[in-house]
Amino acid sequence: MAAVPGGRRSGPAAGARFFCTAGRGLEPFLMREVRSRLAATQVEYISGKVFFTTCSDLNMLKKLKSAERLFLLIKKQLPFNVSSVSKGKIFNEMQRLTNDDPESWLNAISIWKNLLELDAKKVKLSQKNANPLKRKVGENDIIAKKLKTAQMQEIQENKECQMEKQIEEETLEQGNFTTKRDKSQEELQNDVAEAVDTQKQNDLTFRVSCRCSGAIAKTFTAQEVGRVIGIALMKQFGWKADLRNPNLEIFIHLSDIYCVVGIPVFRVPLASRAYIKTAGLRSTIAWAMASLAEIKAGAVVLDPMCGLGTILLEAAKEWPDVYYMGADVSDSQLLGACDNLKAAGLKDKIELLKASVIGQSPKAIEIKTITNGT
Repeated sequence: MAAVPGGRRSGPAAGARFFCTAGRGLEPFLMREVRSRLAATQVEYISGKVFFTTCSDLNMLKKLKSAERLFLLIKKQLPFNVSSVSKGKIFNEMQRLTNDDPESWLNAISIWKNLLELDAKKVKLSQKNANPLKRKVGENDIIAKKLKTAQMQEIQENKECQMEKQIEEETLEQGNFTTKRDKSQEELQNDVAEAVDTQKQNDLTFRVSCRCSGAIAKTFTAQEVGRVIGIALMKQFGWKADLRNPNLEIFIHLSDIYCVVGIPVFRVPLASRAYIKTAGLRSTIAWAMASLAEIKAGAVVLDPMCGLGTILLEAAKEWPDVYYMGADVSDSQLLGACDNLKAAGLKDKIELLKASVIGQSPKAIEIKTITNGT
């Protein structure tokens, strides 16, 4: 479960539980990466998924290279037994995913919101710091206001000294009343905050994405499971279903090995690299292959059959202080690689050559430098 014993958590600072999906055979790469990049603890895996705990923010989580998608974990439990149980009983078991432990859902939603709010604050701060001229003008205004305030304080100082004794006497007389009033105001603020939080929960829109595999896929469709879970969530938390543009997506995977429920942290999969214009080799596999080379700063790296240059792109993004070369015999592949380098802003980091590696002697190798797509 995503819940941590001892009550509701305030956010990722307490250590949130996540899981990533990974391609077959990439789980060991992902386990090493979350430990080194995110300082993750409690790292474990099952086929196709890696679970871990980390305090990292969204900016760090986005840097994972060997993961397909990232989820905030709500629940992980044993699979449903579909061999000797009626459909109705299994539906009841599915509803218990939400009804038996609502606190784990609320904890996960709270952490999810905190992650998004923290990321939004950092974006606003970076945008504010991006305009130094505007910041300088603002600082001058602040200094002028401070000077004016200091002058006003000096004028008022004498009056305040004269009134100080009178204020102290009145404060002593009104002390009991003030204490009672503060307590009532604090209680009122807590009630208002709780009411606002409840209202936000009720205004939340969601959809359920479900994947079934193994024996349960032969008994239920993903749509049936999604409908059952969706109705249970609406009854339990008062959320509204929105299949087109929800605030929140719930992901459920039911298999013969486990039942996993989570919240996708990003709408776009981590494996979809914004800096790759034309996809060739899967980006996660390309990164894993590059990591096996144990690239060091100052090294020279050659990909003799680079294709669209995906391995070189992943390597150059991860280890920039290296000289990279890519070779291929296909003009179309090299032109595609050249476009990828331009889109990624790595044209000056990677040199492309037209070369054949089939020949057995240097004379059989034709080399041509690819520049500006020609």
